[in-house]
Amino acid sequence: MTTFLEELKLSRLAIAMGCVFAATSPVALAQDTGSDEDNDNAVTEEPQEKIQVLGSRIRTDGLDQAAPVEIINASDAVDQGLVTLGDLLRTSTVAAGSNQITAATSTAFVTEGGTGTETFSLRGLGANRTLVLLNGRRIGPAGTRGQVSAFDLNIMPLSAVERVEILKDGASSLYGSDAVAGVVNIITKSGDESSLNLNMSQPMDDGGAQFRLSGTMGRSFDSGSLRVVGDYQRTQELARGDRDVFACGTPYFFDPDSGERVDVVDPRTNEYHCNDLLWGHVWIYDYSGEVPPGAKAQYDYDGDLGQYLDSFNDRATGPNSMRTPEGWYPVAYDRESFGVTNADHPFQDLETLSPETEVATVFVEGEYWASDTTTLYTEVLLNRRKTITNGYRQFWSYLYNENFFSGDTRSEGWTGAQWLSPTPITDHSGSEITVDYRRFVAGIEGSIGDWYWDINYQDSRSDGDYQQKIIYQDAIFDQNFLTGSCEGMELSVRGIPCKDVPWLDPQFLAGNISPEMQEFLFGSETGNTIYNQRTLEGIITGDLMELPAGFVGMAAGLSFQQDKINDTPGEVTLQGNSWGMSSAGITRGKSFTRAAFAEVQIPVVRDLPLMESLDVSVSGRFTDVSTYGSDTTYKAGLNWSVVEGFRIRASRGTSFRSPALYELFLNDQSSFASQRSVDPCIRWGENLEQGNISDNVAANCAADGIPEDYAGGAISATVVTGGGFGTLKAETSTANTVGFVWTPSFTDFAMSIDYFDIEIEGEVTLLGAGQIVGGCYSSQNFESEPLCDQFFRNETDLRVEEVQGNYLNIASQVNTGVDLQMSYPFSTDFAEFELSYEHTYQIEASSKLLPTSERQDRAGRLGRPEHVGNFNFAMMKGDWTYNWTARYIGEASNHEWYGDGEYRDDATYWGEEVRIDLATPSVIYHAFSATRDFIDEGLSITVGVANAFDKEAPQISSSSYATRVGNAAFYSQYDWLGRRAFVNIAYDF
Repeated sequence: MTTFLEELKLSRLAIAMGCVFAATSPVALAQDTGSDEDNDNAVTEEPQEKIQVLGSRIRTDGLDQAAPVEIINASDAVDQGLVTLGDLLRTSTVAAGSNQITAATSTAFVTEGGTGTETFSLRGLGANRTLVLLNGRRIGPAGTRGQVSAFDLNIMPLSAVERVEILKDGASSLYGSDAVAGVVNIITKSGDESSLNLNMSQPMDDGGAQFRLSGTMGRSFDSGSLRVVGDYQRTQELARGDRDVFACGTPYFFDPDSGERVDVVDPRTNEYHCNDLLWGHVWIYDYSGEVPPGAKAQYDYDGDLGQYLDSFNDRATGPNSMRTPEGWYPVAYDRESFGVTNADHPFQDLETLSPETEVATVFVEGEYWASDTTTLYTEVLLNRRKTITNGYRQFWSYLYNENFFSGDTRSEGWTGAQWLSPTPITDHSGSEITVDYRRFVAGIEGSIGDWYWDINYQDSRSDGDYQQKIIYQDAIFDQNFLTGSCEGMELSVRGIPCKDVPWLDPQFLAGNISPEMQEFLFGSETGNTIYNQRTLEGIITGDLMELPAGFVGMAAGLSFQQDKINDTPGEVTLQGNSWGMSSAGITRGKSFTRAAFAEVQIPVVRDLPLMESLDVSVSGRFTDVSTYGSDTTYKAGLNWSVVEGFRIRASRGTSFRSPALYELFLNDQSSFASQRSVDPCIRWGENLEQGNISDNVAANCAADGIPEDYAGGAISATVVTGGGFGTLKAETSTANTVGFVWTPSFTDFAMSIDYFDIEIEGEVTLLGAGQIVGGCYSSQNFESEPLCDQFFRNETDLRVEEVQGNYLNIASQVNTGVDLQMSYPFSTDFAEFELSYEHTYQIEASSKLLPTSERQDRAGRLGRPEHVGNFNFAMMKGDWTYNWTARYIGEASNHEWYGDGEYRDDATYWGEEVRIDLATPSVIYHAFSATRDFIDEGLSITVGVANAFDKEAPQISSSSYATRVGNAAFYSQYDWLGRRAFVNIAYDF
């Protein structure tokens, strides 16, 4: 059987290696440089080597960098038990202060790039507003489905990475329109280092283990160098049942006086009632007035419901009363019946929280020194990712009672003035994603006198298949509201003979579905997404002229970029025959971008009192995008060395981001959302009493003429989403930074503090159906809220009939805050030490959906803590290195959001006043490790423990104002694996 690694197709690797004739890393880190030793015999002074520093395209000596850049060494991952590049980058405070897309979140929600993709969003402004470079050059996006636009961190293995530079400042005038929030530059290893590496991380509980095996070999020759990296990584699935905190969600409500839990207790288990996904119920649409509002019919699987409830037959009093076959009871309509409502199915424990993932990568880079002034270089990257998820879901149909309206012979024994919506459960849900990615870079660089030039070409291609399990829509829709058997009919889409689905069979409702019926109802399909990106860039940099204060540096260049996307969903989706999922057409589009840019760095003053040096930099870029038009951006910066060791830096820049291909060309997708998931006005009176909605939502529902006991429509809402080509405008933004750097000469201590202020106008976004309808009814300006114009209700039964959700330009987004960094290396007679700390304080993270909407500040909310920090301590003694890392996540709260601007924690739960908890305390995650270097043997062994004190994700109450899985706050800042041991074995040769 072909193995996973063999699927990389070695023939492609052989062809790629044949193309390797050179490689270089044109963007280098500004290195610490000390003064050269005096040489009395020296006749001439060697010129200072000039390098290119992230944040500027001008080559300088790199000593007094003006831009705020954070450096993360890949070796830090080993000390903390981190296995992937995504794990490492998310520890940075510029990422930890906002919710990031991880493999887990991509499983729980529909995310850009598809299931398994991991992206990086600086300051939470969006992954497509963060530019990612590899060795200073663009690296194309990867993923599946029609919403691909960002770099997938799975592509680049840590084993090939030396360090990562993060420019924490907008830089569109230097790097392009998607550098709105900043730039991430991944620098690969260089030199003659060769090594084998084995890394394992094992949680103390089941699930989530990680394994990585890698090898790298670097060799230098008389006329060039070559480096080859091979990496294989496997992450074990973490299922919900593997952690108690995720396994089962309870309301998690408290008595406002005593603080004791007041959740309903399930008398069958004497534990708090688990309220995950209702399963096996028949939803009731009652016209008799005798069925309790909100009641569902539940079968007595264990034969004990009669101890707690009266059956429908026991309650029946008249001809319109609901009567059922024996064993059916009304549940979920009051506190007592809620306690015995089935909402904790075994399928739930098997649902994927973090998916099983396999990633295999080959990376090759090389260089050929054609002459003393010219170098040819190339890079080849081949990557394959497989991601597997498992899930479970409800599905439902609509039936008349046996004697209601025209009746239905399939509802034998069900009588009364009701119609029914039986809701079975199934574990036929999940996906398998395979993404093949390849990238090729070829370039030439050199010098002419003091001028440096570089021309490079990059070609990347992501080819992803997404296989998903589906339920055939025609098997369900064709049987809705029939009056009897469908035998003899042909299904409207597939054209196969219809089979009667046993909708009211208790075993069928419980998920015990016969093979014959599974074949009729279920299937699978595979879609494909191809994304191509090609770039050609040329740049020249050098000294333009000399002024009294020094040389004027200059850089100028041209850039050409082509992007293409072609997403072809599976056949069933194209036919619109996948129940409960989007029907979509083919998303196809392309764009061509041309740009010219220039940067000038001017030395203004040197060696004056309180002005040791003052440099000003100015850059500008003209960009023309075929799908949008043209625009210009600029950036001006100041770098003022006040006295030796104290420097002030500041910048102001603009940017524009033309809409991504999927934002423009996403083919109209028609999906069907249940009224229960879209409409907040369903039984708004009861939900207000239980604390599930706010007073404002209830008031707006009432103002819209919705009765407080409105049961909701029977037919699902049609949700139409698509691209905004022809209507979308480009986003524009302004970024301001000011800060200071202190590096005193009397010690090795260093510190920087930077204030940032980024404002985006006309941000492109896509709102979900629930956001649109919910945003309408939660608005403080309900009468004039534009979101209310994006859906309409049916005049007859008041159901939400259609929701329009195309991409649109929202008003604005603002992010302001302060970054702090400190480091202090020092030595004693006992050992050498290194201390470092970084901290980000978010002052504001606000947005407005539309000009008439209220501005919502998310700073301090769940997923957006105001304070995040990282502390690192290292001690080096002999062949041993000891590390301690403490990652701080500040407290967060949604109580003010819940209270429409005022702190509120009160709610009503089954008629009782309760206190809800929508806040998380500050959390510190500790990691400890020890490394022993066997220098003579070329061996290094690191052992350690991550999340040493086994901190679980904080628990919060059930509410529409927070996101959770089980009882746990579901935000990327929190550790979901628990305490885990890790080991890393490296052998250098």
